[in-house]
Amino acid sequence: MALTIPDEWLAEAGIDERETRVEIACRLYDAGRLPFSQAIRWPGLTRTGFEEALLVRGLSVYRPTINDLQRDIETLERLGGESCRPS
Repeated sequence: MALTIPDEWLAEAGIDERETRVEIACRLYDAGRLPFSQAIRWPGLTRTGFEEALLVRGLSVYRPTINDLQRDIETLERLGGESCRPS
């Protein structure tokens, strides 16, 4: 399925086709609908280019999961020897 956005709509929004692709990719990535690898491909950006596009929009590049945080706590406990868990 092809999505067609009329040029006049883009003109009203003040963006061109490329910027529209970037915007859609950023928003879908932020909503968890596109993985990072696909979100980069849609607008044809490099990793750093896509990260910059996210940051310009105030969107997080990395959203840690509970598992990520748990592994970080375990690593800090191993390295620091003290409990890093909140009381």
